[in-house]
Amino acid sequence: MAASTDLKGLTIKAALEGLAAKRFSAEELAKTYIDAIAAANPHLNAYVLETPDKALEMARASDARRAAGEAGPLEGISLGIKDLFCTEGVRATAASKILGNFVPPYESTVTAHLWRDGAVMLGKLNMDEFAMGSSNETSAFGAVVNPWRTRGSNQALTPGGSSGGSAAAVAADLCLAATATDTGGSIRQPAAFTGTVGIKPTYGRCSRYGVVAFASSLDQAGPIAKTVEDAAILLRSMSGHDPKDSTSLDVEVPDFAGFVGKSVKGLRVGVPDEYRLDGMPEEIAKLWDQGVEWLKAAGCEIKRVSLPHTKYALPAYYIIAPAEASSNLARYDGMRFGLRAEGANLTEVYENSRAEGFGEEVTRRILIGAYVLSAGYYDAYYLKAQKVRRRIADDFDAAFQEVDALLTPTAPSAAFALGDRVSDPVAMYLNDVFTVTTNLAGLPGISVPAGLDAGGLPLGLQLIGRALDEGTIFSLAGALEEAAGFRGKATPWW
Repeated sequence: MAASTDLKGLTIKAALEGLAAKRFSAEELAKTYIDAIAAANPHLNAYVLETPDKALEMARASDARRAAGEAGPLEGISLGIKDLFCTEGVRATAASKILGNFVPPYESTVTAHLWRDGAVMLGKLNMDEFAMGSSNETSAFGAVVNPWRTRGSNQALTPGGSSGGSAAAVAADLCLAATATDTGGSIRQPAAFTGTVGIKPTYGRCSRYGVVAFASSLDQAGPIAKTVEDAAILLRSMSGHDPKDSTSLDVEVPDFAGFVGKSVKGLRVGVPDEYRLDGMPEEIAKLWDQGVEWLKAAGCEIKRVSLPHTKYALPAYYIIAPAEASSNLARYDGMRFGLRAEGANLTEVYENSRAEGFGEEVTRRILIGAYVLSAGYYDAYYLKAQKVRRRIADDFDAAFQEVDALLTPTAPSAAFALGDRVSDPVAMYLNDVFTVTTNLAGLPGISVPAGLDAGGLPLGLQLIGRALDEGTIFSLAGALEEAAGFRGKATPWW
């Protein structure tokens, strides 16, 4: 039998091969991760709920199916689940006090697809409260700590947000891969900060049913994994039409993994002028140039393109997302589920429950959202932001007449220290500068780890594709991954 340390560092692909060859069982695999979580989680705070009993029960059922010749595409694969996904009979909090000990009586469609395909749940992963944040510091359970450290320093760093628990758990080998969600960069930025791969698929590719809503026209589920191929394998299981979600696309789900390793010769890749920001760290600019050279060497044709409305993306996003959040979060009133505070009358119960239940960042966004939707300001803010959003989508449409995909940095910096930007919301929001455009336009984007900064921290490059053309970006991401040869791993300090 393989030693547990060998099992911990496996990819999904290698784990599936090992399980099929009976070198180890799903139960042994799950036990390895349960032990790893028990040792590391007190230091990393990646999981907000560990479910070892459920994991072992699911793993045994998986081994029985494999023995009966009924193995699914993810049979026996141990996963972490972001706490934004409802899991039947298992607490789901969206990392907020207001949901209290809410135990959903139903399963999200994405997780139901994973269990259908044989996956095993290790537990629920930490995140920014209601997915609002870029550093995982708004969680009611406290911040997640990035498994990576700057060379020669013991300072705790952010794993990014909002899917910080997902990214940290994958980077620290506390699961084979994890589910995540992305509303403005919440899969891709944490992936870049932790040396993992994260893809936000096309809007509508994965069902939003049973995923706690933040901004319904922007939210999209996707995987964080150790390799491009693993992300492709997981995304295939997560995707699919769902009649329970009116925005779910009724399209065939391709075999995404089949695109990884395909030749990218002749593909045209655009480099957008507007993403070259003033004050961009030199290391990120250099890595971007290096990415261009790698794709050229792989046979791609590189073209400069213009996305003229890029500079309006962040302001438009921070009007649309809070507006939708204020509407979605109106249901948390202390009446039907979750936290309920006492009050002398109905209004006071509402006010006290929301005041006690919501954290500072969520409160800030609800207030902004309520303001931009109010009678006197709707046209000036919300309506205008929606028009800008249309222009941003048009920019991408025009660019995709000339190119097959775009290459950009994922984030404007490497992981920063916890506590660094908490007091300055605008500095925090600037983390999303390269990622929000794809959410506004509903396009797929993937972050691939491509190098290390001077302090030895991972940096990511982002590929953006046409709607429903994840295949092309998986092929390009595979080429980028191979050229970068990123083998970086956080040195365990926990």
